[in-house]
Amino acid sequence: MTTPLVAVRDLEKTYDLGETQVHALRGVTLDVVRGEFVALTGPSGSGKSTFMHLLGCLDRPTSGDYLFDGRNVAQTEKRELARLRNASLGFVFQGFNLLARTTALENVELPLLYAGVRSVRERHARATEALRSVGLGDRLGHYPNQLSGGQQQRVAIARALVNNPKLLLADEPTGNLDTRTSIEVMGIFQRLNQEQGLTIVLVTHEHDIAQYGTRIVAFRDGRVRGDDRVDRRRTAASDLLRLPQDATEAA
Repeated sequence: MTTPLVAVRDLEKTYDLGETQVHALRGVTLDVVRGEFVALTGPSGSGKSTFMHLLGCLDRPTSGDYLFDGRNVAQTEKRELARLRNASLGFVFQGFNLLARTTALENVELPLLYAGVRSVRERHARATEALRSVGLGDRLGHYPNQLSGGQQQRVAIARALVNNPKLLLADEPTGNLDTRTSIEVMGIFQRLNQEQGLTIVLVTHEHDIAQYGTRIVAFRDGRVRGDDRVDRRRTAASDLLRLPQDATEAA
């Protein structure tokens, strides 16, 4: 039987706030198989973002096990977690998180610098290819303030892809985008998932965005309350054709 890329068992996360304890996760058990596109949904405070942070090795669980690609990383020391994040995980955030005084190309090259790729030519070539893969081959020298919101998010996706991650984590990636641009970004994710087999876990509070995935996991009160396959998956390419022309931003 194939080992899941992500396997969590009885995962709990408790935050101590003075005399108060907040139980963000209460015994979550979940597998993500390679090639899945999983959307995590739920209201604010449901635990979905906390779970995302644990998957991304940005925080440690209070208890429970987290196996990534067969390796238990729940209590791995910080330096090793940093190496794992850079080598195997890609991150896309709602706020883009681009460096304002750095070109698109230089933003995408950053993970390669952290990974120890010393060759300027190799960094340039890999970052260029990543930007071309998201349709920004003609924007290499542009700064974030010269790009639309959709273009900035594409730069962020290229940056997440440049180290060829095993898992792409996207936290509300369409939260700051208009309807058309949101669908275009979801189209990039669908293409990466379908054509390259990239495993994606996405957090969203929007039900229509979740339907672009292959599976929807619903969180509430720190627990998984639903886990369903998407029977009628939305297709970004089809949705764009049906969208009114005035629902647009320069993407």
